[in-house]
Amino acid sequence: MEVIHDIEKQKFFVVIDGLESHLEYVKVENVLNLNYTYVPSELRGKGIAGKIVKAALTYGKDNKLKIIPSCSYVADYIGGIRSINRF
Repeated sequence: MEVIHDIEKQKFFVVIDGLESHLEYVKVENVLNLNYTYVPSELRGKGIAGKIVKAALTYGKDNKLKIIPSCSYVADYIGGIRSINRF
């Protein structure tokens, strides 16, 4: 599954079976505000949102951007990573 980054529309997305799953963001200077994640009900539970969020976080890291996880899914994802990294 390839995650596509559309800089003009400020989103990361994948299309599976004609259905789009995406993570919308707002970028201002060196800040990336990840504010909305959507996966159609037909595709939920398959790890798609996690893969999209990972792509966004990788982009932020590679570009030395500060991440603001306004979306609750993104905040939970980051929290899970921090918990895992403590061990």
